[in-house]
Amino acid sequence: MSARPVVLDESIAFVTNGRLSSEQTHALDWLRQTCTATSIRLSSLAEANLSEYSALWWHADTLLDGAPQFESEAVRSALVSFLDNGGGLLLSLGAVEAVSWLGIEPTKPDVLASTSPDSDGYLRSAVFTDHPLFDGFDESLRVSVNSTPASASVRYDRWTPQHADVLAARFDPDTDTDHPDQKTIFEWTRSDDSGSVIGIGQSFSFSTGDDVTTRLAENALRYVTEVDPHSAVGRPKGRTEFTAMRSAVPDERHRPAYHFTPPANWLNDPNGLVYWEGRYHLFYQYNPAGPYHGTIHWGHAVSDDLLYWEDYPVALTPQPGQSDEDGCWSGCFVDDGGVPRVLYTGGSGQDQLPCLATSEDDDLRRWEPDPKNPVITGVPAEADVLSTVDWNAEFRDHCVWREDGSWLQLIGSGIAGIGGAALLFRSDSLREWEYVGPLDIGDWRVTGPVWECPEFVPLGDDYLLHVSDYSTVVYFVGTYDDQQFDSHTHGVLDNGNFYAPQSFTDDDGRRVMFGWLPEDRNRGAQWDAGWSGAMSLPRRIKPGPTAHPIIEPASEVTLLRGRHDGYADIRVTPDGSDYIETSGDTLELQVTIDPCDSHEFGLILRQSPDGSEATQIQYDRLHRTLTVDRSTASLDTRANDSPQSMPVDLTEQGMVELQVFLDRSVIEIFANGTQCLTSRVYPTRDDSVGVDLFADDGHVRASLEIWEMASVWEPNKRTERP
Repeated sequence: MSARPVVLDESIAFVTNGRLSSEQTHALDWLRQTCTATSIRLSSLAEANLSEYSALWWHADTLLDGAPQFESEAVRSALVSFLDNGGGLLLSLGAVEAVSWLGIEPTKPDVLASTSPDSDGYLRSAVFTDHPLFDGFDESLRVSVNSTPASASVRYDRWTPQHADVLAARFDPDTDTDHPDQKTIFEWTRSDDSGSVIGIGQSFSFSTGDDVTTRLAENALRYVTEVDPHSAVGRPKGRTEFTAMRSAVPDERHRPAYHFTPPANWLNDPNGLVYWEGRYHLFYQYNPAGPYHGTIHWGHAVSDDLLYWEDYPVALTPQPGQSDEDGCWSGCFVDDGGVPRVLYTGGSGQDQLPCLATSEDDDLRRWEPDPKNPVITGVPAEADVLSTVDWNAEFRDHCVWREDGSWLQLIGSGIAGIGGAALLFRSDSLREWEYVGPLDIGDWRVTGPVWECPEFVPLGDDYLLHVSDYSTVVYFVGTYDDQQFDSHTHGVLDNGNFYAPQSFTDDDGRRVMFGWLPEDRNRGAQWDAGWSGAMSLPRRIKPGPTAHPIIEPASEVTLLRGRHDGYADIRVTPDGSDYIETSGDTLELQVTIDPCDSHEFGLILRQSPDGSEATQIQYDRLHRTLTVDRSTASLDTRANDSPQSMPVDLTEQGMVELQVFLDRSVIEIFANGTQCLTSRVYPTRDDSVGVDLFADDGHVRASLEIWEMASVWEPNKRTERP
């Protein structure tokens, strides 16, 4: 980025608290070379004719120290009226603190520092790379600032502003370190007719004439004088903004086409799954500030068919000063006699406690937290719940059901020195709960010290309890009577990148499950992509001929099938290749392999023509394991290349039968109807789309059915349910 002379054809007022500091003098001198500029004291704004100005710039290189609170209401009203009439406002450094005083933002900045780091820069959001604020910047999301640090820094670290978009966070160029949680540049758009507000809380000093700072200042002042805001800006967001966000971060090589992903930014656990008033609702853990875990909200999407989704506004938002101020974490939907409610975990400081929210509309768009939150004010003393460095008690995530006229609730936890636990509570009202005891307790050496996201559901004549133990989703099947659970069978729901699943019963009585598919590339790669996390395909869970559940894709998934290719009775040998003519990165494959005299064989996906990138799904006949070999899956060193395996027996006919769903970076494998493994791969080449078979020794016979799969994000496309 090179310096160039700039001219703003605008009249701008430079707002100060009093006598100009050296830094403010440099800023005002620059401004006067750029446009018609006037210096006005904050205390004089009520008497000034602000209609003469297109924008106001309040540049405070020291903290306000409560100064706005001592100004008159007339001054505040003058600023608000200026915005209401379409005027723009740039707040920089200490002045960003004024957003709450002005009523622009209910959440106050939580980092107010009198100094800035010696090495500083901006970590730009991939969603806003084409935002006019960054005109003239190169494509890099990491921008170094070469200026003398200013003596004030205002950020959101612990919290996220409720009404602002986060345009950039902090980047440390000296250590080449991203700090996505240290949020520094913001935009507030209050309404269609009011002016925009840009806040730049750090790395914005004019003392040395840094080109990054002057370019950013020019762009910001030009932008806030414009009438139309950037298309992806504005919180709370609706369909238009979410569509723009999806378009801003397509990541067409890795972002799934037929698995649900967030509009942008971060997604984890599915929450509140329900079929309500004829539509499917998927709530999920969501961070609107970027593709990393922090300040969790509840995202919301709705579908008519479990396939094609419509983004709805955020359902739950952390509230400062309340029991969920640090995050609205995982929970479940409750049908309370026709009244829709959700129980979720509210985080505040080192406490995490159950909270209740209620919706009064059939679309489940608007949710009100209960004034009595939290509905359980502390962990049961008799349970000896594990406490850690991070939490006063490991106590979160909810499963609620109705039994014998009462509500029962499971909460994930851990018993100190013993292991993960699912704790059972009882209530008549959803607002007052008594502790019953542990429904089940694990062994920390086997299933970890803490259980997250417990769910307890009927499975034929038995019951299924599944929990997430930080790495794996473990299930237990057993009998249940009089609030006592006795498990006789256990296993793993998915042996790969699959976590925190939740299920619901649809109108046909099916038990349908979604799980979170976490990324398997590092945090920097996720930030660059602009999105993180996907949902599994909808999976049907049902009892089988053994005590283990059958897990299979929901029948609706077949409606995504397009062009079909079939291959029958292929003889595969160690020196053979190019058995399959079909290629692609969004496919369903049904594969049947007769091992014949081979001991290691399988399927190759996402293969480049020269073989430099390829993912092998390999069956080891001797050890009866299926492995996803990712050692050559990607040339990007930021991607995890470790193998993933699961036990798989041959069928009664001596075959290996695989149903494989390839969706760009997602591979979901259903093996012999008994085991699942989900993997994530990140090829770097556009031509890594080849499909093939292999045998390391002997020979095998294979047959394949392959379908191209449709994207679920094609506009206005819906399916009829089978």
